[in-house]
Amino acid sequence: MIRVLHLDNNHHSLVDGLAALGIENVHNTSASKAEIEQDIAHYHGIVIRSRIPIDRSLLARAKKLTFIARVGSGLENIDLEAAKELGIIVLSAPEGNSPAVGEHALGMLLSLLNKMPQANQEVRRGLWRREENRGEELSGKTIGIIGYGHTGKQFAKKLAGFDVTVLCHDIKEDMSDTYARQVPLKDLMEQADVISLHLPLDKHTLGYIDESFIHGVRNPFWLINTARGNQVVTKDLVAALKAGKILGAGLDVLDIESSSFEVKKQDTPEWSYLINQPNVLLTPHVAGWSTQSQVRMSEVLVSKIKNLIEQDYFNKY
Repeated sequence: MIRVLHLDNNHHSLVDGLAALGIENVHNTSASKAEIEQDIAHYHGIVIRSRIPIDRSLLARAKKLTFIARVGSGLENIDLEAAKELGIIVLSAPEGNSPAVGEHALGMLLSLLNKMPQANQEVRRGLWRREENRGEELSGKTIGIIGYGHTGKQFAKKLAGFDVTVLCHDIKEDMSDTYARQVPLKDLMEQADVISLHLPLDKHTLGYIDESFIHGVRNPFWLINTARGNQVVTKDLVAALKAGKILGAGLDVLDIESSSFEVKKQDTPEWSYLINQPNVLLTPHVAGWSTQSQVRMSEVLVSKIKNLIEQDYFNKY
């Protein structure tokens, strides 16, 4: 029988779906990495979120391992090179949570343009300041999407009902579609009024939005980040907000997050500045965390694992 180890709590539809395929589900959501390494040789698959890094030392002990299934899209917690060398298939489910990310990015942008966070707090305090909360219309603006994979495409799709120009930039060629026109990064930086980040995290995208990038953008712009927090250099973001080069920022992810997407109280000057600015909107890494997305991600992974079974990837067991 195929045995799969779940290292995090997962939606019951994922567990039930795997069980329906004849897979034995084993749950160990509290073991340390060292404890998992001692036991990993007994499993044909691992289902993870982000609690434990799946590195070369762990994979070297996983003698039966056929696949790693990531409930989500980011794969930075997995040593992909080691997995490839060992013939281990890495699965993810960006198809499942990308619609939620697209909606969240749009919601952040509209909230910032219309000063909704500020206005909401003022009305609750008994203030009724109409002129101070005059908003900006999205119509007529140029939206630049950097990274045109699943989430970037979903954000562009959500923008389809607005009178906007949508540009995208990606390292892959021929990514233009009905919703966005692909351009070189230089062109995007010259034209964009809004820049939304949808990149995977790797050595090339770490610190992507830094002082050099910000100064290279022609117009003052609004920044949305639903990708990874350490792709934006916080001190450079703060400097640009103070200077008015960045008009406002919607940040679902922060560089103070751990690899398991948790944060502790921060006392840095940059953090103190961000949490006190009405033109900065913060959410706790929940852009892809909708009620519907957890079900869709489960369904996507069950389908991909079923496909492995149908292709006899497990026949040696």
